[in-house]
Amino acid sequence: MIIDRHIGPYVVFAEDPILTALRKMTENRDRIVFSVDSHGRLRGALTDGDFRRWLITHPEADLSSAVDQVCNRNVVSAPEGTPEVELKRLLPTGAEHLPLVDERQHVVGIAIDRTGELRIGERRIGEGHAAYLIAEIGNNHNGSVDLARTLVDHALEAGADAVKFQLRDMDALYRQAGAASAGEDLGAQYTLDLLRRFSLPADQLAVVFEHCRQVGIDVLCTPWDPPSVEVLVREQIPALKIASADLTNHDLLEDAASRGLPLIVSTGMSRETEIIEAVDLLTKRGAAFALLHCQSTYPAPFKDLNLNYLSRLAEIGHCPVGYSGHERGIHVPVAAVARGASIIEKHLTVDREMEGNDHRVSLLPGEFANLVTQVREVEEALGSVGPREVSTGEKMNRITLAKSLVAARDLTVGELIEDSDIAVKSPGRGLQPNRRADLIGRRAARDMTVGDFFFEGDLAESVPTGRNFTFRRPWGLPVRFHDALALLPHANPDFLEFHFSYKDLEIDPASVFSEPLEIGFTTHLPDLFAGDFLVDLAATDRDHWERSIAEVQRTIDVTREMRRFFPKEEEPIMVVTMGGFTTDGHISAAARGPKYDRIAESLTRLDTSGVRLVAQTLPPYPWLLGGQQYHNLFLDPDDTVEFCRTTGTRLCLDISHSKLAATFLQLPFSEMVETLAPYTEHLHLVDASGVDGEGDQIGEGEVDWPVLAEQLDRLAPGVTFIPEIWQGHINNGEGFWTALDRLEAWF
Repeated sequence: MIIDRHIGPYVVFAEDPILTALRKMTENRDRIVFSVDSHGRLRGALTDGDFRRWLITHPEADLSSAVDQVCNRNVVSAPEGTPEVELKRLLPTGAEHLPLVDERQHVVGIAIDRTGELRIGERRIGEGHAAYLIAEIGNNHNGSVDLARTLVDHALEAGADAVKFQLRDMDALYRQAGAASAGEDLGAQYTLDLLRRFSLPADQLAVVFEHCRQVGIDVLCTPWDPPSVEVLVREQIPALKIASADLTNHDLLEDAASRGLPLIVSTGMSRETEIIEAVDLLTKRGAAFALLHCQSTYPAPFKDLNLNYLSRLAEIGHCPVGYSGHERGIHVPVAAVARGASIIEKHLTVDREMEGNDHRVSLLPGEFANLVTQVREVEEALGSVGPREVSTGEKMNRITLAKSLVAARDLTVGELIEDSDIAVKSPGRGLQPNRRADLIGRRAARDMTVGDFFFEGDLAESVPTGRNFTFRRPWGLPVRFHDALALLPHANPDFLEFHFSYKDLEIDPASVFSEPLEIGFTTHLPDLFAGDFLVDLAATDRDHWERSIAEVQRTIDVTREMRRFFPKEEEPIMVVTMGGFTTDGHISAAARGPKYDRIAESLTRLDTSGVRLVAQTLPPYPWLLGGQQYHNLFLDPDDTVEFCRTTGTRLCLDISHSKLAATFLQLPFSEMVETLAPYTEHLHLVDASGVDGEGDQIGEGEVDWPVLAEQLDRLAPGVTFIPEIWQGHINNGEGFWTALDRLEAWF
């Protein structure tokens, strides 16, 4: 059990509006809050499930209603100081959170059952979380506070989660600390000599610890003796590291375990029976701990590393496991992460030729940065053991490359579909060929012409259809020239948004529209032009930049020309992906400024009269040209807003893109919306998952729609929107109608 005394993210007042509870549930990521009265006394609990059940029974629900009306009053709590075994017994089935109360029923902490997980500071460590990467500085500062601080800065820049030092009280630790006697072995003499010259005393280490706190990196430390444990507790170190040499030092283990701090325990130089003894001791003391697999030779031969033992170590400890490496290179720690290591510890130095046996097995700052990059890439690549899903990029390529079932002849509604009525053709927009048998013998659900795709809806008894929808703001449908007039009769949109392909720009609008329409319209710049060309108004290459400006201007001209068919729209919105993408990684914050300046210069070259150009917010990993690339601009809310302020540009806030960006930047999405919504002229409403799962159906991703709706009503009232569901237009707009049905509940 983890005892979290930072209760702010988990507690709301009973009179707070439900919306406040929903925000906290989103931000704490545990989807639960506890309700207290004005004196802090426990009143109830509210989970995501409680809220949704209440919403179903109260369809006219007002999110300004008090939490007290919704919360579950039958909440189980435990007195502060209850033993862990009893806490686990009290925890309701399926629950992970138990409020701890004092004698007056004030909530003073939250017991969280996270078997196999460890928390250090704000970081959760264990399965399902990023590996905790520790830069072991140890004594590689060689007795210099300045060098210690420099190493801390290098670790931070490289992307380490924490730095680690060592603290010894020489008199308490060694039987002859003053001088090695002739009777000691050579190794002990050598080690004592190094420690006498290079160890930093507690008062100097405290200076380094404070530097760590100031720059924002976790600082850990290994105590080699009880007086050092006392010092580190006093210094409020968030976790203690127990060295391999002390695994059998049960006195030190007892002392460290009694301090209420998480422990990271190395198992080098130990037999399995000794590891089991240590685990038994720590478990009985109720300590939160992780075990590190380690080969304590410097440098360690690859043949002795035995990474497969990580699985056995996890079985023994029933805890997170990690790897402390003393071998050459960075590939073994990367492999350890692939084998399940949740913690990686590697030594860091500025010079492998410095005196001291740790330097030669240490990484240089650039090498440590490469380690961090490769570990993070491997973590992304590991995925899960769940059933295989088609990725976002694969879905897009499947549309282009796969085949579909299509009508081999004209069919009328109600007509029996026979095998000869079905052909297999590309592209893959419709039913896949393996569904052929499901179609044979069914009655046609609609009139079809030869070559029309069969869709999933052709196998269903009923499918969502369009109707008159009611919203508090103008709404539209995303269309192409070829399907605009086909979708329009099925609903009551206020406008149509034309998502051009580069071929569409060559179509004469007069060949599509025979008379003006009594609705508005918006347009969207094509994502791709002939010759694999992507518009990039931030391009440094002169030719690419000039063509980008020309293609945007051409789209503006077509948009302006279309106004004669939509007389209600005097100044249509045109959505532009303005550029700043890269193919091999994200650029630094410092490099983004000149690219924004380049776009600002581009805008001065455009004739936008009669058209409102808006910049689309962008995802971190766009799917372009059949594979993943990198967006850098209109991603971070702060520099996006700065661009809007300096240029007067307004935004198309794409909810899917910005939710993905918030996840990538580790920002609460509600904060991102608060920043961007006041600069928003237009909305793309669509769900999102992870960092690159864009275009999800409403309610099937990670967007908290009730919270978002309240924010947009408050910060961007009346701003237009479309449901930009990926492939929403197929099967006569089935995806759009489903989205609009769901959005009506909140918008």
